[in-house]
Amino acid sequence: MERLKTDMVEIGEGQKRIREGQREIRQKFEEIESECRSLREETMNITSQSDYNQIRINLMLAILKARQDSDFARADHLTRLLREEMEKQEQGGKAGLVG
Repeated sequence: MERLKTDMVEIGEGQKRIREGQREIRQKFEEIESECRSLREETMNITSQSDYNQIRINLMLAILKARQDSDFARADHLTRLLREEMEKQEQGGKAGLVG
């Protein structure tokens, strides 16, 4: 009978350790999920910035080409579009595709 009581105490302590381990694992898992959300958001911001940079580069190249071709009306139009895109970015808006 004494052996049974000892076994029950050991089992209870083992279950307590298991619960503590599960709690720690759950907490670590939540921390990992939070870090994943942050990384996903950061990746989306980097992608958005990269898209914006590509739009600006394309506009700048088109402006240079228009000037090279002496198409100053088109160069002026593209320059205005570039300014608008830069203003949108400064105001926190998304850059739109322009052509």
